[in-house]
Amino acid sequence: MKKSAKSPRKISKWVFPFGGKDTAGNGGMKELLGGKGANLAEMAKLGMPVPPGFTITTEACNYYYDNKQKMPDQLVEQAERALASVEKIMKCGFGDPENPLLLSIRSGARKSMPGMMETVLNVGLTDVTREGLIRKTDNPHFVYDSQRRLIQMYADVVMEKGTGRQVNGDGIRKKLDAELEALKKKRGVEFDRDLSADDLKQLVVIYKKKVKEEMGVEFPEDPNVQLWNAVKAVFASWNGDRAIAYRKIEAIPHNWGTAVNVQAMVFGNMGDTSATGVGFSRNPATGDKGFYGEWLPNAQGEDVVAGIRTPNPVNTFSQNNQNAKLQTLADAMPHLYKELTGYVNKLEKHFHDMLDIEFTIQEDKLWMLQCRVGKRTGPAAMKMALNMLSEKLINKFESINRVSPAQLEELLHPILDPKSEKSATILGKGLPAGPGGACGQAVFTASAAVAWKKEGKDVILVREETNPEDVEGMRAAEGILTARGGMTSHAALVARGWGKCCIVGAGELEIHADQKILIANGKKISEGDWISLNGTHGNIYEGKLGMMKAAEDNPEFDKFMKLCDGVRRLKIRTNADTPEDAAKARAFGAEGIGLFRTEHMFYGKGSEQPLFLLRKMIMAKTTEDRIAALNELYPFVKADVKATLAAMSGLPVTIRTLDPPLHEFVPKDHEDRVKMAESLKITSAAFDKRAEELVENNPMMGHRGVRLSITYPEITEMQLRAIFEASVELTREGKKPIPEIMFPLVGHERELKHEMEIAHRVHAEVCQRLKVKNIPHTLGTMIEVPRACLTADKIAQEAEFFSFGTNDLTQMTFGFSRDDIGSFVPAYTTKRILPADPFQTIDQSGVGVLMEMAIQKGRKVKKDLKIGICGEHGGEPRSVIFCHNAGLNYVSCSPFRVPVARLAAAQAVIQEKKK
Repeated sequence: MKKSAKSPRKISKWVFPFGGKDTAGNGGMKELLGGKGANLAEMAKLGMPVPPGFTITTEACNYYYDNKQKMPDQLVEQAERALASVEKIMKCGFGDPENPLLLSIRSGARKSMPGMMETVLNVGLTDVTREGLIRKTDNPHFVYDSQRRLIQMYADVVMEKGTGRQVNGDGIRKKLDAELEALKKKRGVEFDRDLSADDLKQLVVIYKKKVKEEMGVEFPEDPNVQLWNAVKAVFASWNGDRAIAYRKIEAIPHNWGTAVNVQAMVFGNMGDTSATGVGFSRNPATGDKGFYGEWLPNAQGEDVVAGIRTPNPVNTFSQNNQNAKLQTLADAMPHLYKELTGYVNKLEKHFHDMLDIEFTIQEDKLWMLQCRVGKRTGPAAMKMALNMLSEKLINKFESINRVSPAQLEELLHPILDPKSEKSATILGKGLPAGPGGACGQAVFTASAAVAWKKEGKDVILVREETNPEDVEGMRAAEGILTARGGMTSHAALVARGWGKCCIVGAGELEIHADQKILIANGKKISEGDWISLNGTHGNIYEGKLGMMKAAEDNPEFDKFMKLCDGVRRLKIRTNADTPEDAAKARAFGAEGIGLFRTEHMFYGKGSEQPLFLLRKMIMAKTTEDRIAALNELYPFVKADVKATLAAMSGLPVTIRTLDPPLHEFVPKDHEDRVKMAESLKITSAAFDKRAEELVENNPMMGHRGVRLSITYPEITEMQLRAIFEASVELTREGKKPIPEIMFPLVGHERELKHEMEIAHRVHAEVCQRLKVKNIPHTLGTMIEVPRACLTADKIAQEAEFFSFGTNDLTQMTFGFSRDDIGSFVPAYTTKRILPADPFQTIDQSGVGVLMEMAIQKGRKVKKDLKIGICGEHGGEPRSVIFCHNAGLNYVSCSPFRVPVARLAAAQAVIQEKKK
């Protein structure tokens, strides 16, 4: 664990009691007490029946890790005083052989991490104290059941996981489960509860023997040893694999630490008048208002969530197909149900949010064990945010903050059914490049994807990596899976633009396209076999999993987005290359196009003729031949530009001149080359020679972007003429085109000056020929070379706007090849060398500093210089917030990311107001 920042104050209080009159904390102390501890204190102060206990602070956890896993000196003493208070309230003693107090030891981070850390129940139960508890309760079945549960949890959490014990094969929990199952089989019973007290007593002996056999040490019979080893195990679970992985996904800092909550046990497994359950103040899946929950009679809390038994619904509102015939809590214990709903309603009004609560009923007495803000689906989050705003529980700013960008994205894409994912076989994991879910039959070539799609089949295109020639197959596929590439690889960029599910950089996969097989996790997937992708999390599954449809025609979505638009200042544009993409983005609320890539007309549907003419231009030997080919290409370019300007009439469209290196457009297949040579009336040898001349050692830093224009200015002239003439034609048709012409890869002010001179000359020529005084337009540049940032003041003397191309700027700043990062960047993030993939979220301490420098320098020359961003970071929430704070005018992203960027821009304003 990363060392925590040392607190400037001297820490004297490590333990905060709750329950009874001595409650020391409150709901606002989540950083110190964790969410669970703070809320327990708050519930106690509200007068709710909370079992008493105490919270060991997050500072104690950080101290423990900063000091070679040593507890603070005063901690044990303070805990003993707090424990004495619990004993007094509960009228029993910890370790008392006649009247024993048992404890639960639970984690509690400041942000909820459900199921990611550990819990130990029934601490303090030994062979000695159990006899006193049997005499006290006259319920030996309950006592032996509680003891065998303790042994199983303690052996798993404390003795195995807490000590970092390496396990080959099944862990101790599964081995003890096997002993339980063997005994049930021997007795001929189905459920744990059907075993007799003597059976459970025998099981305790079996468990202890198995623990000694597997662990090499006896199960501890000292209550204090159990207590403090359990506390240390909870601290250790903060750095467990699943906790670390969850924090990375949720962007939770690794140095926060966890609190530990030590609480008096209350028991739901003491007979028919006892029960346990969990619930939500509103339905967490739909957002519908009403108490929604599950309960089990004569059980402990872990039984409800373990899936061993089907829980009962607490009321009719909570019924579903699986539990509709089971008794509700409202019917079984109406007086306690009424008391419980009263507490649930009170908590929601108090916390102004949907609450997740846990409760236990012990011999007809209700206890509230915990409450926390409940996890919810995207549709539920939006419904609750809007409903609570109308109910005046929250204001508009809080309503906007209640929906995370990831939750909003759930509304835009079909997803895999979470229930089917839980039982699915995982084949591997890659980078989550395109959100949502997809199921299809595996195919290994773009042509197969197109052919199978025409037959009505759903396919997943599986490739080592994709290239522009795969684009038709990518469009036809339900999802895309590649073994290589990063978040800005060709597959990732194209898929995100289409809102298509995509996983890239799945390096553990062995893809044999020639044999049409994929080897993953020891399994062979052949062409035609079904696989499923979770593009939001990067998981690859075997088989055809269930799907959930995206929400369509959702008035709540429109209402929520309008709420965001009323708050944000940052404009949101889209990266779009076709009129269809532009129309889709406009429907999602895009306020213009921030990146129109002229080269994309040479890929995909209808690209055959323009691509042929482009290749003809590339293979031309002389300037005259090149101009002749460009004149043939011109009508296609103008038509493409005109259609997109028309689709965005009244909104700005930033058109980037040709950027990729020319060799990308040369056919790679031998047969295609032969056909091309024949059509150009040259020999195959001459074609191959020219193609070889175009090959570069490092094409991403080679002859591309503005460098093409300086070498072949006629290419830029043709594009400019197309833009200007299309604008005049649209204006005469009553449209309002707003072209912004952007020159890529500028690193020196003289490069831009060269382009501006061409633009001014072509503009004047078109105006004269078409008899117009002026064609409204602006001229600017992409800032994507580090030198451009360093000399932005000089570049700003020429440019009317800047647009950061953060994909290339990141690539050149780090010296990372963005197409090859899949082989090493995951290791960088896993080992915390980098906090995140810099191609996913802006590297604020490096790339971000260059951006801020360029903004400062540029606006020093031109105060009102318009500045935006058109890299893939434009749709990533943390990057959007950075852009807002840096003073950009707009961000641009793929069409399906536009709503996410609108939300993030609004949340940036709210963050600013809080500061």
